[in-house]
Amino acid sequence: MTFSTVREGFFNPPPTTQLLRRTEPIARMEFADGHLGWVVTGYAAARAVLADARFSARGELKHPPVPRAATLEEAPAAPPGMFIQHDDPEHQRYRKLLVGQFTVRRMKLLTEWIEKVTAERLDAMERLRSPADLFEHFALPIPSLVICELLGVPYADRAGFQHDTHVWSSFGESTEDVTAAFMSLAAYLNGLVRLKRTEPADDILSGLIAAADLTDEELTSIAFLLLVAGHETTANQLALGTFALLEHPEQLAALRADRALIEGAVEETLRYLSIVHHGPTRAALEDVEIEGTLVKEGEVVMVSLAAANRDPDRFPEPESFDVTRRAAGHLGFGHGIHQCLGQQLARIELRVGFTALLERFPGLRLACPAEEIRLRHDMQVYGVYALPVAW
Repeated sequence: MTFSTVREGFFNPPPTTQLLRRTEPIARMEFADGHLGWVVTGYAAARAVLADARFSARGELKHPPVPRAATLEEAPAAPPGMFIQHDDPEHQRYRKLLVGQFTVRRMKLLTEWIEKVTAERLDAMERLRSPADLFEHFALPIPSLVICELLGVPYADRAGFQHDTHVWSSFGESTEDVTAAFMSLAAYLNGLVRLKRTEPADDILSGLIAAADLTDEELTSIAFLLLVAGHETTANQLALGTFALLEHPEQLAALRADRALIEGAVEETLRYLSIVHHGPTRAALEDVEIEGTLVKEGEVVMVSLAAANRDPDRFPEPESFDVTRRAAGHLGFGHGIHQCLGQQLARIELRVGFTALLERFPGLRLACPAEEIRLRHDMQVYGVYALPVAW
């Protein structure tokens, strides 16, 4: 089979991956460049692959799951600092440095700041009056403001990095456009790194410069990962999660009736929606048997987090969206040593965002038929291009 990013309905994984999960949780897959590897759709098999050091995250060993333009300057191996494509010990060295920047003090201050920013975005939406685009005016600005605060990026520069991130993340752009976006973003972040060396502030880049002897190239790669992952994913999770709540009025009513459900509701949206289209890919460094299937050395395995999070062996009635469910253990943030570094920050943004949105707009509803909402099948991160709402 080849992999599709076109979801079933608004929220369900592609039909083929759902079928495979029921019949063949580790199946043959043809990658975009013709490489014959594997796709994993079962929960247990997904955890096994992601936790096994015999599967490598190194970029030069992997193959693209779906057709996508590469940058003209793309090197065979990931550059220094691009730690999601490194194995240990290099990966662990960078990760340990970053974990040291997510201090209890910083997270506490950020939580208070996120609450303030969220209230300000809701004020702005009210001034626009109903209807308004929830994605443009709420879901995208909040994580963009947060990542700007974390990295010390001027929020006035957001239009540039949001444009470059969008182009770089799209499946349909040309090699020339992807290259231009990548180079533009890298140049901007490299300039930011140099600025932080001479004018440090209370942000992650300044903290990394003070804590370790990292090169400009390493810091630029780290900033690139944090910037791209830090706003695209949370923005789409916030918008798509709101869409899911509005399309499941009984779940929305339950959450409104008992706000203590909010943390569980956040976990359920992460499980149910699984916004990363094609999950982590790993290359076998030797022959490895997973759930009775032999993956040979050199073969690449792609994990479908969306399918694995719908596995009934792990989550009873997985096709149901249930804010009262105990969804702990979902793979929305991945698993193993490469599990999402910013997951706690994302949870704070989602919890604060959903809570404040529902309190401010008790009559929140879609402002157009659900079928008219344009979905991001053609991007690395699933979500909506716009979410018109009324209140």
